[in-house]
Amino acid sequence: MRLIKWTPFLEPWEERDKWLDDWKAGFDSGFVPAIDVYQTKEAVVIETPLAGVDPEKVNISIENDVLTIEGSMEKKSEVEEKDYYRKEMRAGSFHRAVALPVAVEGDKAKADFDNGVLKISIPKSEKTKPKSIKVNVKKKK
Repeated sequence: MRLIKWTPFLEPWEERDKWLDDWKAGFDSGFVPAIDVYQTKEAVVIETPLAGVDPEKVNISIENDVLTIEGSMEKKSEVEEKDYYRKEMRAGSFHRAVALPVAVEGDKAKADFDNGVLKISIPKSEKTKPKSIKVNVKKKK
């Protein structure tokens, strides 16, 4: 005889989670990657984890100081049996747009992909870089 663990409080939540997952899947099969945006003295830097994404399939554009990252992630292996206990790994297309905090020189942007992290560095526009102004002090006579 096989024993089955009794979980009276878990079953309704599993049904709710399955329903929510099915409902969300109807809107979009893709995902939205998380991003970090920070500034240095010279540039605005954006980092986003894109593990499993082919960097050749990532498109980056900058227009009116808005950065857009688009691409897709394909699932390498399919499991014939679809009786998942939990499925959180996403595949499909992604799109992320973020307004940059300062004016940038988009044509001089550089992007590197290392260990599954995309790092984009965009030089700040000259008009937004801090400028030092020397104060001339007049001596009283």
